Amino acid sequence: MRKLLLASVATAGATLAMSGGAMAQPVKPVAPGTVVVHVNGYLQFEIAGFGSSVNTYDGDKLNPITTDGDARIYAGFDAASLSGLDYGAQVEARTQTSDAGVGAQKNSGTGGAGGTEGLYIKRAYGYIGAPDNGFIRFGQGDGPFSLMQSGVVEAFGDGAQFNADGGVVSLLPTEASPGNFIYADASNLYATDKIVLLSPAISGFSAGVSYEPNSNGLKEGYDSNVVASSTSAALSTSTAAGDIGKRRKNTVDAMLQYSMKSDALVLKASGGVLYGAPIAYDGVTALPAKFGYDSLEVYQAGVQATFAGITVGANVKGGQVEDSYFFKPKGARDAFTYILGANYVAGPIVLGGSFYDGQSAGSYVPGAKEGRTLTEYGAAAGANYVISPNLSLFLQYLYGHKQQIGNTSFVTNKKDGQVQAIGAGGTFKW
Repeated sequence: MRKLLLASVATAGATLAMSGGAMAQPVKPVAPGTVVVHVNGYLQFEIAGFGSSVNTYDGDKLNPITTDGDARIYAGFDAASLSGLDYGAQVEARTQTSDAGVGAQKNSGTGGAGGTEGLYIKRAYGYIGAPDNGFIRFGQGDGPFSLMQSGVVEAFGDGAQFNADGGVVSLLPTEASPGNFIYADASNLYATDKIVLLSPAISGFSAGVSYEPNSNGLKEGYDSNVVASSTSAALSTSTAAGDIGKRRKNTVDAMLQYSMKSDALVLKASGGVLYGAPIAYDGVTALPAKFGYDSLEVYQAGVQATFAGITVGANVKGGQVEDSYFFKPKGARDAFTYILGANYVAGPIVLGGSFYDGQSAGSYVPGAKEGRTLTEYGAAAGANYVISPNLSLFLQYLYGHKQQIGNTSFVTNKKDGQVQAIGAGGTFKW
């Protein structure tokens, strides 16, 4: 997710600003009785050099120099009634991925013969409320676990580091790249349909809670909803082994945040929990996880401070969870991860870096030959030169490593995977 986009050099520390994907209310107040329609977006492009432990595999070789990028459109409106009620809607559309080596085609081919072009909807939500009374959001979008995350500093380089869709990290082979759940702004959490309640700020404290009946997006699971089956959105029990450990139900998250601004110091701290239940299995095929999956039970706590153009932050997450917020098999270890990061803004220059390290069950299931723990870490460094409020140039470096003895997804040596990349590009924002 590109939650942060390059914005302006006019204000120190404001080089990166909310794109609209994670907004809880209008960024700017709307005059009573008026409606403001907006079509915002961004285009990002980079060229990068990269290497990994699977750049050469089974006779195929990757060109170490490549290009990538992304484009998104944020369309919607913000409005205010004469009585002071704020309301609006936001839709985020993104470019699609495609088959390799064919360019963009209008129609999908078979057997890799054609690529696809088009847009898909990642977020689509509405909101109603007022600053003094709080807001309610409904639709496909972020819950408090994402909205109130503190201490994960992404505002440098390509704006996302190891949490990108179209950034430098998307160039890297996934079997060698470290996974992560340190970023709560993950599509497995925010691309689902939910109801979100956000409180007003009282003495610096604010809170949020959301409820998601199932892990579907808008209109997902209703096209072939003839009888109860894997095609149904509201499924709670399935005979298909592929549904188990993937689909969830009755997900709830809650967060509490404290914000304080005193002279040049801005402080934020937050913490909360996320819970989701796996759908039950009623089939005859043996599951990879012999005894099923634990519920999704994750906690997080984070803090960040900004002073004199410097932002530093730290965040920890852990619990019953796998990478990408998947369910973990019963009997496997709980996960834990932390991230440390900072950036510095001086006029048009932004410098930043971060490091995260985590342990999870990985591919281990009780009785398997793999080691019990998958260890993953990633380091990032980046710089930006902001030419104008709508254009920024960036340089991004990433290094990642993961290790789990006996993990058969590490195709080279069944032990570890490593990647690194350096890329340069530009971000156009409007």
